[in-house]
Amino acid sequence: MSPTGSMDLGRRERQIMDAVYRLGRATAAEVLAELPDPPSYSAVRGMLRLLEDKGYLRHEQDGPRYVYLPTTARDEARRSALAHLVRTFFNDSRENAVAALLDQPLDEGEYRRLRTLLDHAREPGDEQ
Repeated sequence: MSPTGSMDLGRRERQIMDAVYRLGRATAAEVLAELPDPPSYSAVRGMLRLLEDKGYLRHEQDGPRYVYLPTTARDEARRSALAHLVRTFFNDSRENAVAALLDQPLDEGEYRRLRTLLDHAREPGDEQ
């Protein structure tokens, strides 16, 4: 399983990945301290090993401890997860995904920032 493929992670796996991304690098004990309603220490170690087997994490030895690091930059993982979401729930339509996000009103600052992003996303030479 490639970490840039679909993010087929369970709730607790996502929480662990969020903790490792937040910390940058983390031991099992540090991840455990970050989790809401934490499971046992051994359960966290097992999930870290599973995430490593799936290709989302790697580890480095630091004395007697393993320190876990993400294998993919957070931005790349975010893009991959978003692409999976768009494929799965919006029939691979970015337009439909954005329309769903715009169901809520935008304040003026959000509108201006989105307008700028949309203007920059337009392909060069597209005069429409």
